[in-house]
Amino acid sequence: MTAQPAAAAPGGWARAQLASLRELLGRPLTSYYLVLGCSALLLALGLMMVLSASSIEALQKTGNPFYWFMKQSMSVALGIPLMWVCSRMPQRFFRLAGYPLMAVSIIGLLMVIFIGQELLGAQRWIAIGPISVQPSEPAKLGLVLWGADLLARKARGGRIEWRHLLIPLMPGTAIIAVLVMLGRDLGTTIVLMLIFLALLWVVGAPVRLFGGILGLLAMATVVMIIVEPYRLGRLTGYLRPWENAQGTGFQAVQGLMAIGSGGWFGLGLGSSRQKWDWVPHAESDFIFSILGEELGLMGTLVVIALFGLLGYAGLRIASRARDPFIRLSAAASVAWIVGQAIVNIGAVIGVFPITGIPLPLVSYGGSALLPTLGALGMLLSFAKREPGAAEALAARGPGPAARALSWLGLNGRARR
Repeated sequence: MTAQPAAAAPGGWARAQLASLRELLGRPLTSYYLVLGCSALLLALGLMMVLSASSIEALQKTGNPFYWFMKQSMSVALGIPLMWVCSRMPQRFFRLAGYPLMAVSIIGLLMVIFIGQELLGAQRWIAIGPISVQPSEPAKLGLVLWGADLLARKARGGRIEWRHLLIPLMPGTAIIAVLVMLGRDLGTTIVLMLIFLALLWVVGAPVRLFGGILGLLAMATVVMIIVEPYRLGRLTGYLRPWENAQGTGFQAVQGLMAIGSGGWFGLGLGSSRQKWDWVPHAESDFIFSILGEELGLMGTLVVIALFGLLGYAGLRIASRARDPFIRLSAAASVAWIVGQAIVNIGAVIGVFPITGIPLPLVSYGGSALLPTLGALGMLLSFAKREPGAAEALAARGPGPAARALSWLGLNGRARR
């Protein structure tokens, strides 16, 4: 009797596939390609969904169904070069960039309080000519870079007391968070707290510290709900949306109806019925509901899987890094981008209250897109510094951009 081949034995195929997957994930450039691929796919999907979700309202308000799509395309056209530039920057650039970015964000948030535009109960934007800027979005990237550099410097001398970790990190975070809360933006405040907690977690703060901080956050949330009655209406709409489907629960109910009507494979791209003046902010905060309606459960699972892979890649970069700044900033960036995606998707499907924050890379909005692409470019730069990545990149040869520059004679060597 002859022995069965290993691949043909019971479970042999599964073990072979698992071994292939482990080999693939163990390659030096896995993180780099995951960040690049997931970002590109989410960007492309986002542009497609912004066009579909905004076309009706854009036609009604501007007479041009491509109005918001063109504005988003311009943001992408600016963001991709920014991401490419950040991917080629050294670590020192990011360590230095956090301080001016924090200062500019604080100045911008102060300007929002005094001269900002108020819309739908929140004061978040500053009008600069024909465009509106949301300073709380670059504040997220500023907190990531500033906080990571601060803790990396403190941890350089070895083990430190957890009390030393909070000064000046906690006051700096508190200033940003309070300014954002004064603008009545609870969703962004939650994301800032996710970044802050991620930094403390990576640096090894004790669990009891997290309990105290979460208690303070719960108290601050209660105060914000009491001060602003519309937030209590949102909470009531979250707990019992169907009981007030024409009032506080309207957006939640319409979003759930959009996702529920999509079925397994959706109604087809552009075929949404709920975007016809039923789902508020269909192109931004609730774009996931239109995506579910048009692309179905399969489309929503693809989006969730892409964010999951993006989070895995970021944590892989953090875990393989020897430098504390890279470890801290990569983990905090994952907490920001993936955490914001979880909060947005959770609000759309009714798991969390509606907080009014966009889905990263997918929702409409240049103020949110550009800092996010900057952070992803930073992750690409760090991925090139993983063990064996430099050698793998050298063996791969120059990329298309480098070859184009070489052909044009712009890389320092004349074309032969």
